[in-house]
Amino acid sequence: MFYWIKTNRFIKKIFSNYIWDIPNSGNKIYLTFDDGPTPEITEWVLQELEKHNAKATFFCIGDNIKKHPEIVEKLIDKGHSLGNHTFNHLNGWKTPTKEYLDNVKLFESLISNPKSKICNLKSKIFRPPYGKIKSSQAKKLRQIGYKIIMWDVLSADYDAKISAEKCLENATKNVTSGSIIVFHDSVKAFPHLEYTLPKALNYFKEKGFVFEKLS
Repeated sequence: MFYWIKTNRFIKKIFSNYIWDIPNSGNKIYLTFDDGPTPEITEWVLQELEKHNAKATFFCIGDNIKKHPEIVEKLIDKGHSLGNHTFNHLNGWKTPTKEYLDNVKLFESLISNPKSKICNLKSKIFRPPYGKIKSSQAKKLRQIGYKIIMWDVLSADYDAKISAEKCLENATKNVTSGSIIVFHDSVKAFPHLEYTLPKALNYFKEKGFVFEKLS
């Protein structure tokens, strides 16, 4: 399996309409968690973040929100932000544009439903599952107000073929001010996440990084 651990400048330049990092002079970095909410795992992540007064962004799957709205309610109460990761974790390259957009809007309707425990959230940040999205899909999402958030640093916590130590190296080695870092609060990623996240948070704190959420 090949993937970019540190997204190179060439990729960022070609796909400049996507947000890969947020350069700043305040040593701010942006922790993100994909694929939740997942019972116990997302709640564990929230506990670890709280130990460092760290804010983060959770790109959630709509179907998981529907099943576990109380967890999303908790992450919002703790000052984190919520991002759209489609309702059914769709691969944009394999999905017709209309179907893809309808799935994004289904997520929207879930978080704005007044009958839901989560309502009136105005999230307009989006991360494509697998990082795979067609230009036609991206164009239409931007037209309806979405910022498309990619990443600068990939932990690869979902990859069972790497060690937990390698995952930690991936997550910390290439971080600079403005980096957007990807973790996953999923069952698949948790063996690596459980090892990596506490150590990464300590490392970032020691290096003087400030944790910010995306909006």
